[in-house]
Amino acid sequence: QVQLVESGGGLVQPGASLRLSCAASGSSFSIYAMAWHRQAPGKQRELVATITSTGGTTNYADSVKGRFTISRDNAKNTVYLQMNSLKPEDTAVYYCNARLLAMSSWGQGTQVTVSS
Repeated sequence: QVQLVESGGGLVQPGASLRLSCAASGSSFSIYAMAWHRQAPGKQRELVATITSTGGTTNYADSVKGRFTISRDNAKNTVYLQMNSLKPEDTAVYYCNARLLAMSSWGQGTQVTVSS
């Protein structure tokens, strides 16, 4: 079981960058696969990026590929989402997710707003 707290969201102009952090507490962070999801107003929650427990493999939604980077620091029990070249369509609540086999845990979300 793991508890997750996201931070780093905010209001930025198009083209700006943000780095989201997800701090984990509990046992055995290093064995969990991690992901970022987002939910925009009026839309379903969508998968943004995933990273394996070791950080060796990452995957991205087509809409963010080349702009976003997911990473993790297992020594700090933290996963990050570096977001560059932000667009208005990136506006959403971003959620951190941890999973291991049948277990899945979610953070509370952090708001990202991209607006001119």
